[in-house]
Amino acid sequence: MSELIIIGYDDEATAEKAYDRVLDLRRDFVLQLTGLAVVTVDAKGRKHIETPGSIVGASTASGALWGMILGMLFLIPGFGLLFGGAMGALSGIAGRAGINRAFQNQVDGLLEPGKAAVVIMASKVTEDKFASGMAEFGGTLLKTSLSEADEKELEAELTGE
Repeated sequence: MSELIIIGYDDEATAEKAYDRVLDLRRDFVLQLTGLAVVTVDAKGRKHIETPGSIVGASTASGALWGMILGMLFLIPGFGLLFGGAMGALSGIAGRAGINRAFQNQVDGLLEPGKAAVVIMASKVTEDKFASGMAEFGGTLLKTSLSEADEKELEAELTGE
């Protein structure tokens, strides 16, 4: 099971500091990351995503899953595998997994021009230590879980297996 955590901040500088803290918490084994990104919104409302390549899981399927989730959440066509007839199936599975239109709207509500968010996908989170480690940055927290079965179904759909 994976946790999808999005923390919205009022400015990019705070999001960058929080992002660095997530990396520190990873090194301290507080969470096991399968995806990490900072999403910023410029003055024109365009979203920009920064991801460290070394975080995304080693398999092609986990990288595709992470790309698909980022693309769905931030409505960025071309980011991840968002093409073709498979999109309907992927949307249905993702919706059952908690990444539905309502969740997408909540995420979108966090990201106005000048704001930023840290997006975390983790297969393991020590909740109390994570909350304590991130508390100084504040922010607005959104969270959903992907069951192991949903992850496998999404990965299979993405890889055509």
